[in-house]
Amino acid sequence: QVQLVESGGGLVQPGGSLKLSCATSGIIRFTANAMAWYRQAPGKQRELVARMNGFGTAYYDDSVKGRFAIARDNAKSMVYLQMNSLKPEDTAVYYCNGASGNFKWGQGTQVTVSS
Repeated sequence: QVQLVESGGGLVQPGGSLKLSCATSGIIRFTANAMAWYRQAPGKQRELVARMNGFGTAYYDDSVKGRFAIARDNAKSMVYLQMNSLKPEDTAVYYCNGASGNFKWGQGTQVTVSS
């Protein structure tokens, strides 16, 4: 049974930084799975923020390109999202999942960017 546990969110001022972590368990052949970060703002649909395959090739949504960086530790089955230069519009609940959203969703971690 796959479990995804996100952490690291919080309240930060515009221009600040946060690093999110996603602890995964139960994913067979973790390296073979492209992993991703998603976010869902109030009243909006969940959207893909960034994804990375097992070889380290990354894709970013245009809204976060140059500010966010996805990383993964295949030995620990962990996924990370470094978020810099945060903007109020980055406020959302952030989730990790497979790049196809193919695992059961975790509880997410709230990121609030506000002065």
